[in-house]
Amino acid sequence: MTTAFIGKPVSRVDGAQKVSGAARYAAEFDVPNVAYAAIVRSTIAAGRIASIDIAAAEKAPGVIVVLTHRNAPRLAYRPHKGPVDPTVGERLHVLQDDRVVQQGQPIALVVAEKLEQASHAAMLVRVTYAPGSGVTDVTRVSPVLPTQQKTDQGSTEPPETRRGEPEKALADAEVKIDQTYVIPRENHNPIELHATIASWDGDRLTLWDKSQWVGNVAEEIGAVFGIPAQNIHVVSPFVGGAFGSCLRTWPHVTLATVGARVAKRPVKVVLSRREMYYGVGFRPHTVQRMALGASRDGRLSAIVHDAYQETSSYEEYSEALMDSSRFVHSCPNVYTRHRIAPMNVHTPTWMRAPGEVSGNFALECAMDELAVALGIDPVELRLRNEPKMDEFRKLPFSSRSTRECYRAAAEHFGWSRRNPKPRSMRDGRWLIGWGMATANYPANFAPASAKARLLPDGTAEVTSASTDMGPGTYTSMTQVAADTLGLPMERVKFTLGDSRMPRTPPHGGSMTMASVGSAVQAACRRVREDALARAGVSDLADAMRRLGQPIEASADITPDDAGSRFSMHAFGAVFVEVAVDPDLGETRVRRIVGAYGAGRIVNPKTARSQCTGGMIGGIGMALMEHSVVDPRNGRVPNANLCEYAVPLHGDAPRTMNVIFVEEDDPHVNPLGVKGLGEIATVGVPPAIVNAIYHATGKRVRELPITPDKLL
Repeated sequence: MTTAFIGKPVSRVDGAQKVSGAARYAAEFDVPNVAYAAIVRSTIAAGRIASIDIAAAEKAPGVIVVLTHRNAPRLAYRPHKGPVDPTVGERLHVLQDDRVVQQGQPIALVVAEKLEQASHAAMLVRVTYAPGSGVTDVTRVSPVLPTQQKTDQGSTEPPETRRGEPEKALADAEVKIDQTYVIPRENHNPIELHATIASWDGDRLTLWDKSQWVGNVAEEIGAVFGIPAQNIHVVSPFVGGAFGSCLRTWPHVTLATVGARVAKRPVKVVLSRREMYYGVGFRPHTVQRMALGASRDGRLSAIVHDAYQETSSYEEYSEALMDSSRFVHSCPNVYTRHRIAPMNVHTPTWMRAPGEVSGNFALECAMDELAVALGIDPVELRLRNEPKMDEFRKLPFSSRSTRECYRAAAEHFGWSRRNPKPRSMRDGRWLIGWGMATANYPANFAPASAKARLLPDGTAEVTSASTDMGPGTYTSMTQVAADTLGLPMERVKFTLGDSRMPRTPPHGGSMTMASVGSAVQAACRRVREDALARAGVSDLADAMRRLGQPIEASADITPDDAGSRFSMHAFGAVFVEVAVDPDLGETRVRRIVGAYGAGRIVNPKTARSQCTGGMIGGIGMALMEHSVVDPRNGRVPNANLCEYAVPLHGDAPRTMNVIFVEEDDPHVNPLGVKGLGEIATVGVPPAIVNAIYHATGKRVRELPITPDKLL
């Protein structure tokens, strides 16, 4: 029986559960005798709690307990630094003292019989403060070099690098661009709100939690409470969007857990939409100076990329802002410097394509400005600066299909029909603009484990502690398992989202298919070979009937030394058409074409869905998303989905075409995949900005490009 499922556009195996409501998310588990908690948050950004009166709250109907720093249990807060946590600094310790270090910091927890009772009682808590001198205005901070810069893959890199003589080369360049590009804070707004249900049974704890990494939740809460991580069972079978927001284990998980311990019954915490802006991280405000020098024939001679971003006063969070500038385009003289601006805000966190999408925005906008200054087509400029190797790491690429991506996307888009003169293309009264940008993202691969179990009835059960926040992990892993075992997909059940299952890396950084998929493949191959060898036959179904008992095998996958021998990345090219109303300044993205060299594509259907979702996210970043921060106190007045604009169906382009350039890369991982979650967003914001310039002749360097900036 032929069962080639890898590479087929299979529909989601969990689709029926989701559309029928059978898929259960963190807040939906029916835990008996559950109580509800509401969090009281600080209204200042820095200082101390002078007094906190909980008498009225304690007397309110249904209230079980009110916890503050005065009566909450002292927690161990043992050291714990997972790859998703900032290397330098210490996470927020909740309800442990009277210090306030951020707007929206949890300062009390009310546990009641009903959610409405808890919310009402929380409003009765009276707090007075001794305000301190906090820093909440990013424009008034003196940035500093981080102690250590961490990428979203958990590795560290120098915050300042230099090759050649970039300052001299820039000064001597025949043509140069030197501009500043600004990205405001963006907040996570997944459909599913963050939620945790905590339930103690003696010294053992169960957490039903919205998480992208269940193993890390167990380890972090174990460290906070001073108990073994093995005593904590974390369950997270479905995640309703996350995009990095639940890679870390945030304070509300600790609050649910301590509430359950004191109340001596299960406690549920569900953050409100407004609370999401103060408790689960954000894409930090970023200011980037990008300077390019080139000869008149378009050869880059200098790149200077100097940037800073906000972080909290208690943790050094820094993103991979500089990665693209160091290797995407060939250049002999490159200087990069990444600094951080400590403020009285809560710690930023990973947000889809963290660092790469932000740094790429500055680089690719500057490349477009250079193309205009040189009078060279933007695609041609990039082709003239296509590197033969990674000039930063001095390594060959494991594979690099940038040229093929440019060609495929440009042909599909019809780029050759572009009139390069700004304001030269129209559709009636609308100004039409065409823009493009390069995309890139590292091909990450981390240690992962999986278990496969064959049953006498000819079915298979495969488990791994990954999560699925929407890309189709259930489906793609089932495809890999079925393909490897030689079974029909309907005979294979893949289960995830449980900390008791084989350990996996975070469900982020575009590494899940590479890492978990490779582990699933290895476990299934091992159990199939074992069954056939034991039974002495070549047919798996026949083997299982003969054996008459379950057989299982586990596999642990660890990357080899390929990462030290090759520079491994996915690459792409994004082309965008916009229409701009010359009188109202309204911008509409009409179509996007993206071509990607991303290795082996396990499921083209879900992969295209990933890419179109990433494209829409890029539209939000370019045209809409902006957390307004009150510089007086760090408050976010638009902390809601009414005033924080995100793309709706009507904002999506009429066409979004995704092209996968065929790519065989034997070095990246056993499956040969590179991941698509992040690269689908990278390149979209600068392509839109460049298209708007082409349409209007106005160069806007601060996102989002709202109508007022074009009038």
